[in-house]
Amino acid sequence: MPRNPDEQALIERFSRTYAHLSSSDTMLEIERAVCGCDYGCTSWTTKDETRQIVELLDLKPGRRLLDIGSGSGWPGLYLAQVSGCDSVLTDLPFEGLKVAKQRAQKDGLNDTCQIAQADGTALPFQEASFDAIYHSDVLCCLVEKQAVLEQCRQVIAADGKMVFSVILIAPDLSAADYRQAAAGGPTFIETDTPYPDMLEQTGWQITEHIDQTADYAETFAKMFELEKANKDEFVRVHGEEGATSLLERRQATLDALQKNFLRRELFGVVAKG
Repeated sequence: MPRNPDEQALIERFSRTYAHLSSSDTMLEIERAVCGCDYGCTSWTTKDETRQIVELLDLKPGRRLLDIGSGSGWPGLYLAQVSGCDSVLTDLPFEGLKVAKQRAQKDGLNDTCQIAQADGTALPFQEASFDAIYHSDVLCCLVEKQAVLEQCRQVIAADGKMVFSVILIAPDLSAADYRQAAAGGPTFIETDTPYPDMLEQTGWQITEHIDQTADYAETFAKMFELEKANKDEFVRVHGEEGATSLLERRQATLDALQKNFLRRELFGVVAKG
């Protein structure tokens, strides 16, 4: 599926980010302090949250997990490591996949983990290939959200489960507040169709719907403060122009969160019969 310039620019930015974050001791220290991991990740999933994910997906040896938008391997590799399940990690930014491959080797997961460059809107897998699917804050970074959910529905086993988190704009905002929320959220946060309706339309039934906004706001604020406190390294990692742009966007996100204009929610779903 052809990608517009904004989508391509986002993929390229993520690719550069994964390479730089994973090679910076300072940024990895910040990641450990905030999320409890050191994968060079861009996910807002914390180590505490992964325990909930393992339980919701019923991950264990013999089950097969698909992580879409896996980035540098967090939390897909960690979920596989602590549960013993087999895993397949997919994403488009190649540098992130390279980092994930190196981490899989380091963690002794070569025999149970596969890594593939793949578009979530065109998954290269047979029907009913996976017992579990996970994606962390991915749909809010994509234009074709419904297409990804449709693809996930095709590759999930009949008794499989999917869990995903997503950042979204709070409902019932004024036009001005909505614009502020959109400006502070991920690049493609906007959607005309609410996620529950989107899931219904693509053949999914919601079993869990959990508000994670408070935890997200706390995690985000802590990350932002540490990044500002280590601004010299932040600029070295992202470049002068990139760092300035990212810090401005971070401030816009924090402002929107403090006004309750943004939310982060977790959905657990199963395929409808």
